[in-house]
Amino acid sequence: MKNIPFIVIAAVVLASCGQSGKSSQTENETAQPEAATVYLTRDISPEALVKIYKALGVEAKGRVAVKISTGEGSNPNYLKPELIKGLVELVDGTIVECNTAYGNAPEDAKDERNTSANHWKIIERHGFKPMFKVDIMDEEGEMRIPVKDNSHIKYDIVGDHMANYDFMIALNHFKGHPMGGYGGALKNLSIGCASQNGKAYIHSAGKMEVLDMEKLWTPEFIGDQDGFLESMAAAAQAVTDYFQKKEGIIYISVMNNMSIDCDCVDHPEPVKLEDYGILASTDPVALDQACVDIINQQKVTATNDPTDLLSRIDQQHGTHTIDWAEKIGLGTKKYNLVNIDK
Repeated sequence: MKNIPFIVIAAVVLASCGQSGKSSQTENETAQPEAATVYLTRDISPEALVKIYKALGVEAKGRVAVKISTGEGSNPNYLKPELIKGLVELVDGTIVECNTAYGNAPEDAKDERNTSANHWKIIERHGFKPMFKVDIMDEEGEMRIPVKDNSHIKYDIVGDHMANYDFMIALNHFKGHPMGGYGGALKNLSIGCASQNGKAYIHSAGKMEVLDMEKLWTPEFIGDQDGFLESMAAAAQAVTDYFQKKEGIIYISVMNNMSIDCDCVDHPEPVKLEDYGILASTDPVALDQACVDIINQQKVTATNDPTDLLSRIDQQHGTHTIDWAEKIGLGTKKYNLVNIDK
Protein backbone atom coordinates (compact mmCIF):
# COMPACT_ATOMS: atom_id res chain seq x y z
CA MET A 1 0.00 0.00 0.00
CA LYS A 2 2.07 2.95 -1.27
CA ASN A 3 1.47 6.25 0.56
CA ILE A 4 -2.31 6.20 0.05
CA PRO A 5 -4.30 9.21 1.24
CA PHE A 6 -5.17 8.76 4.90
CA ILE A 7 -8.83 9.27 5.69
CA VAL A 8 -9.43 10.23 9.29
CA ILE A 9 -12.78 8.98 10.42
CA ALA A 10 -14.28 10.52 13.53
CA ALA A 11 -13.73 8.27 16.51
CA VAL A 12 -16.84 6.41 17.57
CA VAL A 13 -16.44 4.66 20.88
CA LEU A 14 -19.26 2.48 22.14
CA ALA A 15 -20.11 3.32 25.72
CA SER A 16 -20.58 -0.33 26.56
CA CYS A 17 -17.08 -1.24 25.35
CA GLY A 18 -14.86 1.69 26.29
CA GLN A 19 -11.74 2.66 24.38
CA SER A 20 -11.23 0.64 21.19
CA GLY A 21 -13.96 -1.85 22.09
CA LYS A 22 -12.32 -2.94 25.32
CA SER A 23 -14.17 -5.71 27.12
CA SER A 24 -13.88 -6.85 30.71
CA GLN A 25 -12.33 -10.24 29.95
CA THR A 26 -8.95 -11.10 31.48
CA GLU A 27 -6.77 -14.18 31.44
CA ASN A 28 -8.59 -17.27 32.72
CA GLU A 29 -11.62 -15.24 33.86
CA THR A 30 -14.80 -17.31 34.14
CA ALA A 31 -17.06 -16.41 31.21
CA GLN A 32 -20.71 -16.95 30.49
CA PRO A 33 -21.60 -20.37 29.00
CA GLU A 34 -22.05 -18.89 25.53
CA ALA A 35 -18.57 -17.38 25.53
CA ALA A 36 -15.96 -18.61 23.06
CA THR A 37 -12.63 -20.03 24.20
CA VAL A 38 -9.51 -18.14 23.16
CA TYR A 39 -6.21 -19.86 23.91
CA LEU A 40 -3.07 -17.88 24.70
CA THR A 41 0.64 -18.58 24.93
CA ARG A 42 3.19 -15.87 25.70
CA ASP A 43 5.81 -17.88 23.82
CA ILE A 44 6.30 -16.92 20.19
CA SER A 45 8.16 -19.83 18.65
CA PRO A 46 7.58 -22.60 16.10
CA GLU A 47 6.93 -25.03 18.95
CA ALA A 48 4.39 -22.71 20.59
CA LEU A 49 2.54 -22.28 17.31
CA VAL A 50 2.15 -26.05 17.01
CA LYS A 51 1.16 -26.31 20.67
CA ILE A 52 -1.62 -23.75 20.41
CA TYR A 53 -2.92 -25.36 17.22
CA LYS A 54 -3.19 -28.66 19.09
CA ALA A 55 -4.88 -26.93 22.03
CA LEU A 56 -7.81 -26.05 19.76
CA GLY A 57 -8.57 -29.76 19.39
CA VAL A 58 -9.61 -29.37 15.74
CA GLU A 59 -7.67 -31.45 13.23
CA ALA A 60 -6.89 -29.86 9.90
CA LYS A 61 -8.15 -32.41 7.38
CA GLY A 62 -7.98 -32.85 3.63
CA ARG A 63 -6.33 -30.23 1.47
CA VAL A 64 -5.27 -27.55 3.96
CA ALA A 65 -4.92 -23.87 3.05
CA VAL A 66 -2.82 -21.75 5.41
CA LYS A 67 -3.86 -18.15 4.74
CA ILE A 68 -1.17 -15.62 5.64
CA SER A 69 0.10 -12.34 4.30
CA THR A 70 3.39 -12.85 2.51
CA GLY A 71 4.16 -9.16 3.14
CA GLU A 72 4.86 -6.20 0.91
CA GLY A 73 8.35 -6.27 -0.55
CA SER A 74 10.03 -3.81 1.83
CA ASN A 75 7.92 -4.63 4.89
CA PRO A 76 9.88 -6.55 7.57
CA ASN A 77 6.98 -7.37 9.90
CA TYR A 78 5.22 -10.30 8.16
CA LEU A 79 5.15 -13.74 9.82
CA LYS A 80 8.47 -15.34 8.99
CA PRO A 81 8.71 -18.77 7.30
CA GLU A 82 10.92 -20.05 10.12
CA LEU A 83 8.18 -19.31 12.66
CA ILE A 84 5.35 -21.04 10.78
CA LYS A 85 7.33 -23.92 9.25
CA GLY A 86 6.53 -26.53 11.91
CA LEU A 87 2.78 -25.91 11.77
CA VAL A 88 2.59 -25.82 7.99
CA GLU A 89 4.53 -29.07 7.72
CA LEU A 90 2.46 -30.75 10.44
CA VAL A 91 -0.79 -30.16 8.53
CA ASP A 92 0.81 -30.62 5.08
CA GLY A 93 -0.52 -27.17 4.29
CA THR A 94 -0.26 -24.86 1.31
CA ILE A 95 0.42 -21.16 1.86
CA VAL A 96 -2.37 -19.26 0.10
CA GLU A 97 -2.50 -15.59 -0.84
CA CYS A 98 -4.22 -13.24 -3.30
CA ASN A 99 -2.88 -10.32 -5.29
CA THR A 100 -3.30 -6.78 -4.02
CA ALA A 101 -5.60 -4.16 -5.53
CA TYR A 102 -3.13 -1.28 -5.60
CA GLY A 103 0.12 -0.41 -7.33
CA ASN A 104 3.27 1.39 -6.28
CA ALA A 105 5.30 3.98 -8.11
CA PRO A 106 7.34 2.49 -11.00
CA GLU A 107 10.59 2.77 -9.05
CA ASP A 108 9.08 0.57 -6.32
CA ALA A 109 7.63 -2.06 -8.66
CA LYS A 110 9.91 -4.69 -7.18
CA ASP A 111 8.04 -4.31 -3.88
CA GLU A 112 4.46 -4.59 -5.10
CA ARG A 113 2.16 -7.60 -5.21
CA ASN A 114 -0.54 -6.39 -7.60
CA THR A 115 0.62 -8.74 -10.35
CA SER A 116 1.24 -12.44 -9.97
CA ALA A 117 4.68 -12.10 -11.57
CA ASN A 118 5.86 -9.58 -8.98
CA HIS A 119 4.03 -11.34 -6.17
CA TRP A 120 5.89 -14.58 -6.88
CA LYS A 121 9.20 -12.70 -6.70
CA ILE A 122 8.33 -11.37 -3.24
CA ILE A 123 7.10 -14.79 -2.09
CA GLU A 124 10.49 -16.17 -3.03
CA ARG A 125 12.45 -13.22 -1.63
CA HIS A 126 10.65 -13.51 1.71
CA GLY A 127 11.54 -17.18 1.95
CA PHE A 128 8.15 -18.85 1.47
CA LYS A 129 9.24 -20.49 -1.78
CA PRO A 130 10.72 -23.07 -2.07
CA MET A 131 10.21 -23.83 1.65
CA PHE A 132 6.43 -24.34 1.19
CA LYS A 133 3.82 -25.13 -1.37
CA VAL A 134 2.41 -21.68 -2.25
CA ASP A 135 -0.71 -20.73 -4.20
CA ILE A 136 -1.82 -17.27 -5.35
CA MET A 137 -5.52 -18.10 -5.32
CA ASP A 138 -6.62 -15.46 -7.83
CA GLU A 139 -3.74 -15.99 -10.26
CA GLU A 140 -6.00 -17.72 -12.77
CA GLY A 141 -9.39 -16.26 -11.90
CA GLU A 142 -12.02 -15.62 -9.29
CA MET A 143 -15.33 -16.99 -8.08
CA ARG A 144 -18.29 -15.70 -6.11
CA ILE A 145 -19.38 -17.24 -2.85
CA PRO A 146 -22.60 -16.37 -1.01
CA VAL A 147 -22.87 -13.89 1.86
CA LYS A 148 -25.53 -13.90 4.57
CA ASP A 149 -25.38 -10.16 5.16
CA ASN A 150 -26.46 -8.24 2.06
CA SER A 151 -26.31 -4.77 3.62
CA HIS A 152 -23.59 -3.71 1.15
CA ILE A 153 -22.26 -6.63 -0.89
CA LYS A 154 -24.35 -9.22 -2.74
CA TYR A 155 -21.62 -11.89 -2.66
CA ASP A 156 -17.93 -12.27 -1.88
CA ILE A 157 -15.45 -12.39 -4.76
CA VAL A 158 -12.50 -14.67 -3.91
CA GLY A 159 -9.66 -16.34 -5.76
CA ASP A 160 -11.06 -19.36 -7.59
CA HIS A 161 -8.26 -21.62 -6.31
CA MET A 162 -10.09 -21.56 -2.97
CA ALA A 163 -12.17 -24.39 -4.40
CA ASN A 164 -9.04 -26.57 -4.26
CA TYR A 165 -9.01 -26.64 -0.43
CA ASP A 166 -11.07 -28.41 2.23
CA PHE A 167 -9.80 -26.74 5.40
CA MET A 168 -8.36 -23.33 6.19
CA ILE A 169 -6.03 -22.15 8.93
CA ALA A 170 -6.36 -18.37 9.03
CA LEU A 171 -2.90 -17.56 10.34
CA ASN A 172 -3.05 -13.88 11.15
CA HIS A 173 -0.45 -11.31 12.07
CA PHE A 174 -2.18 -8.87 14.41
CA LYS A 175 -1.17 -5.23 13.80
CA GLY A 176 -2.60 -1.87 12.77
CA HIS A 177 -4.03 -0.99 9.36
CA PRO A 178 -4.32 2.38 7.59
CA MET A 179 -7.89 1.77 6.44
CA GLY A 180 -9.35 -0.85 8.77
CA GLY A 181 -7.74 0.43 11.97
CA TYR A 182 -6.34 -2.98 12.77
CA GLY A 183 -5.66 -6.20 10.91
CA GLY A 184 -6.46 -9.59 12.40
CA ALA A 185 -8.58 -12.64 11.63
CA LEU A 186 -11.53 -10.79 10.10
CA LYS A 187 -9.35 -8.83 7.68
CA ASN A 188 -7.31 -11.91 6.74
CA LEU A 189 -10.51 -13.76 5.86
CA SER A 190 -12.09 -10.91 3.93
CA ILE A 191 -9.59 -8.67 2.16
CA GLY A 192 -6.95 -11.40 2.39
CA CYS A 193 -8.98 -14.02 0.53
CA ALA A 194 -10.59 -11.60 -1.94
CA SER A 195 -9.44 -11.36 -5.52
CA GLN A 196 -8.38 -7.96 -6.84
CA ASN A 197 -11.96 -7.24 -7.89
CA GLY A 198 -13.15 -8.63 -4.57
CA LYS A 199 -10.89 -6.25 -2.67
CA ALA A 200 -12.30 -3.30 -4.61
CA TYR A 201 -15.84 -4.56 -3.99
CA ILE A 202 -15.28 -4.75 -0.21
CA HIS A 203 -13.37 -1.47 0.09
CA SER A 204 -16.07 0.39 -1.83
CA ALA A 205 -18.86 -1.24 0.22
CA GLY A 206 -20.33 -2.82 -2.89
CA LYS A 207 -20.00 0.15 -5.27
CA MET A 208 -17.11 -1.17 -7.40
CA GLU A 209 -17.41 -4.77 -8.61
CA VAL A 210 -14.53 -4.44 -11.08
CA LEU A 211 -11.27 -2.84 -10.00
CA ASP A 212 -10.85 0.63 -11.50
CA MET A 213 -7.36 1.89 -10.70
CA GLU A 214 -8.28 5.47 -11.66
CA LYS A 215 -10.89 5.57 -8.89
CA LEU A 216 -8.80 3.76 -6.29
CA TRP A 217 -8.48 5.72 -3.02
CA THR A 218 -10.80 8.50 -4.23
CA PRO A 219 -13.68 9.66 -1.98
CA GLU A 220 -16.04 7.80 -4.29
CA PHE A 221 -14.15 4.61 -3.49
CA ILE A 222 -13.57 5.04 0.26
CA GLY A 223 -16.32 7.44 1.28
CA ASP A 224 -18.26 4.99 3.48
CA GLN A 225 -15.94 3.84 6.25
CA ASP A 226 -18.51 1.89 8.24
CA GLY A 227 -19.80 0.36 5.01
CA PHE A 228 -16.29 -0.88 4.28
CA LEU A 229 -15.91 -2.35 7.76
CA GLU A 230 -19.32 -4.01 7.57
CA SER A 231 -18.47 -5.41 4.15
CA MET A 232 -15.29 -6.91 5.61
CA ALA A 233 -17.35 -8.64 8.29
CA ALA A 234 -19.79 -9.98 5.70
CA ALA A 235 -16.97 -11.27 3.49
CA ALA A 236 -15.22 -12.89 6.48
CA GLN A 237 -18.46 -14.68 7.30
CA ALA A 238 -18.71 -15.88 3.70
CA VAL A 239 -15.25 -17.49 3.82
CA THR A 240 -15.94 -19.03 7.23
CA ASP A 241 -19.25 -20.48 6.02
CA TYR A 242 -17.54 -21.82 2.89
CA PHE A 243 -15.04 -23.89 4.86
CA GLN A 244 -17.44 -24.89 7.61
CA LYS A 245 -19.47 -26.62 4.91
CA LYS A 246 -16.34 -28.56 3.98
CA GLU A 247 -13.82 -29.80 6.58
CA GLY A 248 -13.57 -26.70 8.74
CA ILE A 249 -11.61 -23.56 9.62
CA ILE A 250 -9.61 -22.28 12.62
CA TYR A 251 -8.00 -18.96 13.49
CA ILE A 252 -4.57 -18.21 14.98
CA SER A 253 -3.19 -14.70 15.59
CA VAL A 254 0.44 -13.86 16.30
CA MET A 255 0.96 -10.63 18.24
CA ASN A 256 4.51 -9.69 17.30
CA ASN A 257 6.17 -6.88 15.30
CA MET A 258 3.03 -4.78 15.81
CA SER A 259 3.31 -1.54 13.84
CA ILE A 260 0.30 0.73 13.33
CA ASP A 261 0.64 -0.25 9.66
CA CYS A 262 -0.33 -3.49 7.96
CA ASP A 263 2.03 -5.97 6.29
CA CYS A 264 0.66 -4.56 3.01
CA VAL A 265 2.41 -1.22 3.65
CA ASP A 266 5.82 -1.28 2.02
CA HIS A 267 7.43 1.19 4.46
CA PRO A 268 5.53 0.77 7.76
CA GLU A 269 5.74 3.01 10.80
CA PRO A 270 8.17 1.76 13.48
CA VAL A 271 7.10 -0.96 15.89
CA LYS A 272 6.46 0.58 19.33
CA LEU A 273 4.88 -2.41 21.08
CA GLU A 274 6.66 -5.34 22.64
CA ASP A 275 5.81 -8.79 21.30
CA TYR A 276 2.99 -10.34 23.31
CA GLY A 277 2.20 -13.91 22.30
CA ILE A 278 0.04 -16.19 20.14
CA LEU A 279 -3.74 -16.52 20.44
CA ALA A 280 -6.06 -19.06 18.81
CA SER A 281 -9.77 -19.78 18.66
CA THR A 282 -12.50 -21.43 16.63
CA ASP A 283 -14.29 -18.04 16.76
CA PRO A 284 -12.70 -15.19 14.73
CA VAL A 285 -14.80 -12.50 16.43
CA ALA A 286 -13.69 -13.54 19.90
CA LEU A 287 -10.10 -13.80 18.70
CA ASP A 288 -10.00 -10.28 17.28
CA GLN A 289 -11.74 -8.90 20.38
CA ALA A 290 -9.20 -10.60 22.63
CA CYS A 291 -6.29 -9.12 20.65
CA VAL A 292 -7.78 -5.62 20.80
CA ASP A 293 -8.40 -6.01 24.54
CA ILE A 294 -4.78 -6.99 25.08
CA ILE A 295 -3.61 -3.83 23.31
CA ASN A 296 -5.96 -1.80 25.50
CA GLN A 297 -4.48 -3.38 28.62
CA GLN A 298 -0.88 -2.50 27.75
CA LYS A 299 0.90 0.00 29.98
CA VAL A 300 3.03 2.74 28.48
CA THR A 301 6.71 2.17 29.23
CA ALA A 302 9.99 3.16 27.62
CA THR A 303 9.84 0.08 25.34
CA ASN A 304 6.10 -0.52 25.04
CA ASP A 305 3.61 2.11 23.89
CA PRO A 306 0.12 1.22 22.58
CA THR A 307 -0.94 4.86 22.15
CA ASP A 308 -0.51 5.14 18.38
CA LEU A 309 -2.14 1.80 17.62
CA LEU A 310 -5.12 2.58 19.84
CA SER A 311 -5.46 5.97 18.15
CA ARG A 312 -5.34 4.32 14.71
CA ILE A 313 -8.06 1.85 15.71
CA ASP A 314 -10.27 4.62 17.10
CA GLN A 315 -9.72 7.00 14.18
CA GLN A 316 -10.79 4.34 11.70
CA HIS A 317 -13.62 3.02 13.94
CA GLY A 318 -11.83 -0.32 13.60
CA THR A 319 -13.75 -2.20 16.29
CA HIS A 320 -16.96 -1.66 14.33
CA THR A 321 -15.84 -4.63 12.20
CA ILE A 322 -15.94 -6.79 15.34
CA ASP A 323 -19.27 -5.35 16.45
CA TRP A 324 -20.84 -5.94 13.04
CA ALA A 325 -19.42 -9.44 12.75
CA GLU A 326 -21.08 -10.31 16.05
CA LYS A 327 -24.34 -8.66 14.95
CA ILE A 328 -24.55 -10.77 11.77
CA GLY A 329 -23.84 -13.98 13.67
CA LEU A 330 -20.24 -14.71 12.73
CA GLY A 331 -19.21 -15.12 16.36
CA THR A 332 -19.24 -13.57 19.80
CA LYS A 333 -17.21 -10.88 21.53
CA LYS A 334 -17.55 -12.79 24.80
CA TYR A 335 -14.65 -15.08 25.48
CA ASN A 336 -12.78 -17.05 28.09
CA LEU A 337 -9.03 -16.52 27.77
CA VAL A 338 -7.15 -19.70 28.60
CA ASN A 339 -3.41 -19.44 29.11
CA ILE A 340 -1.86 -22.73 27.97
CA ASP A 341 1.46 -21.83 29.60
CA LYS A 342 -0.07 -22.41 33.06
